[in-house]
Amino acid sequence: FPTFFSQLPDPAIEDQGKDYIRPILNKYAAVCVRCPGYGTRTNTVVLIDSQGRVTFTERNMINADVNQWETSTYEFKLHS
Repeated sequence: FPTFFSQLPDPAIEDQGKDYIRPILNKYAAVCVRCPGYGTRTNTVVLIDSQGRVTFTERNMINADVNQWETSTYEFKLHS
């Protein structure tokens, strides 16, 4: 391998633009994103207990309206 690989990662390069990109990444990595033309439309939670019982809950936005959500929950047991 060329010797320049030993110089990676370069902290100077990684720091470039961090003040610009970090707020954007944090905004889009949120649990619930709300931006014009972009955002969270579905949330899903899967819970599995020690006996193999599963609870699957999903919340979906209705008609792209942030005030209207439909929640569905399914419960079942894993086969051993």
